[in-house]
Amino acid sequence: MPDEPLPNEPLPNEALPNETLPSLAETALRGLACKCPRCGRGRLYAGFLTLRPACEACGLDYGFIDAGDGPAIFIIMIAGAIVVASALIVEVKYQPPFWLHAALWLPLTLAVTLWPLRAMKSLLIALQFHHKAAPGRLIDRAPE
Repeated sequence: MPDEPLPNEPLPNEALPNETLPSLAETALRGLACKCPRCGRGRLYAGFLTLRPACEACGLDYGFIDAGDGPAIFIIMIAGAIVVASALIVEVKYQPPFWLHAALWLPLTLAVTLWPLRAMKSLLIALQFHHKAAPGRLIDRAPE
């Protein structure tokens, strides 16, 4: 089958020969730095959120990666709390006009959602690699 690794090629979640798997802290730091979760040297992204096909340093195939909507959900929840709390505090203390609210909170919303999105996505990818996350599979069992 084409999806199976070659006999001498390490599996996606395995260390390279003569190397150990990184600790959880090393994996998290590699994720936040947007680096390869296995070697920590290769870049993870080709564009803003577009992944490279493989690591340029160790050759890890990034085909196993499936971050899904996880990074966006975390960012939406955190950004929502920051922007709503800030807007409520400003409204209660100063009661500015609506145009000032728009001038304040639209740029803040863009900043607190787009700025951390790359790092959050690569952090979840690195944690997925570290914990050897894979799609669920059904187990064939004999009828009882």
